[in-house]
Amino acid sequence: MIEHDERGTTMTGVDPSRLDDQQLMKELETIHRTRHDTLLYGSNGALRAHNERMAQLEGEYLRRNPRRTVAAGRTRDGARDRGA
Repeated sequence: MIEHDERGTTMTGVDPSRLDDQQLMKELETIHRTRHDTLLYGSNGALRAHNERMAQLEGEYLRRNPRRTVAAGRTRDGARDRGA
């Protein structure tokens, strides 16, 4: 399905804001699973589309979950503690 946003750029897939939480998580899992192959073997256009879609999906996740749990080891201070 191809839709057009208000800026006139072409987007493939459903607008992330229209996905329910379960659908959004499934889309995120799929795009992260396919990321490596797209980076290694996809055309420049495919990689650009993948980047754009991933940014849309991740942005929607962050918008919905502004207070998500952040693991201490995934912060700069936590990474420094691991290295010490």
